[in-house]
Amino acid sequence: MLIHPFAHSLIHSLNSVQPQPPQQPAALGDQHEMSFIDHLEALRWHIIRAAISVVVFAIGAFFAKDFLFHDLILGPSRSDFWTYRMFCKFGAWVHAPDLCIDKIGFVIQNREMSGQLSMHISTSFIVGILLAFPYLFWEIWRFVKPGLYPHERQNSQGAVFFVSILFMLGLLFGYYIAAPLSINFLAGYVVDASIENQIDMQSYLSTLTTMSMSCAFVFELPMIVFFLAKAGIVSPEIMQMYRKHAIVVILIIAAVITPPDISAQIIVTIPILLLYELSIHIARVVRRGDAARLNAKLAREQAQAARQPPQ
Repeated sequence: MLIHPFAHSLIHSLNSVQPQPPQQPAALGDQHEMSFIDHLEALRWHIIRAAISVVVFAIGAFFAKDFLFHDLILGPSRSDFWTYRMFCKFGAWVHAPDLCIDKIGFVIQNREMSGQLSMHISTSFIVGILLAFPYLFWEIWRFVKPGLYPHERQNSQGAVFFVSILFMLGLLFGYYIAAPLSINFLAGYVVDASIENQIDMQSYLSTLTTMSMSCAFVFELPMIVFFLAKAGIVSPEIMQMYRKHAIVVILIIAAVITPPDISAQIIVTIPILLLYELSIHIARVVRRGDAARLNAKLAREQAQAARQPPQ
């Protein structure tokens, strides 16, 4: 049977075309690669859930006005605050009565018509963010985690827990140690006895939150060093080599966080130095663990090579 040359070429072309299997999207870790729109959609829901948690805690703080302001916010402005009482006990124990803080030399005032209402709302949101911080970091971790490789996830186990614990410890240290010392020093500093310290409420609140939150983020140093050591950027030898430089930097940080009071700077410097030494130990443990895993992997590869028959 004769076939037209054009039909013959068409049949040959159709026969030469083989069906291609569908291409699988590139995988990162154990998750398929998402499009940019998918990432935005996932990020949007993480942000929405995080915002809802902040609003819930902020509403709770707003309705707990008496405890929030009288006991929590204005606590360091009164001489019966826990920190001042502990300093008085410590001063009596070491026979140093000058350490006792039994008088706060300033008056807090509000100078704007809507100042107290706006301060109530803004303070509630600040407290909401601080209380929701563990959940906020958990939402960030949930967004980042699918993009990590399995070994990166293994290295980051417990990150949410330790970051949250260090943040809360730093926040408590700033609230009970750094902030009261700063407030007491600044309130008691006078250039002339005829000038009375009448502190605006916003200024007082700014000092309290700055001291507390600064310490909260400084206390994240061990976790920062942990991730840098995992990435191979920081080693214990480097941290030990630059310990003297680090001490100078820590003293500068303590001077920025606290007012120019030597005792307050020393009290804030000591825990930061301890955190730095802890970070050196963490970097050493990380490197020791990485070396052990590499040695185990090399041993397995050598064992597999020994079992293979010679070519």
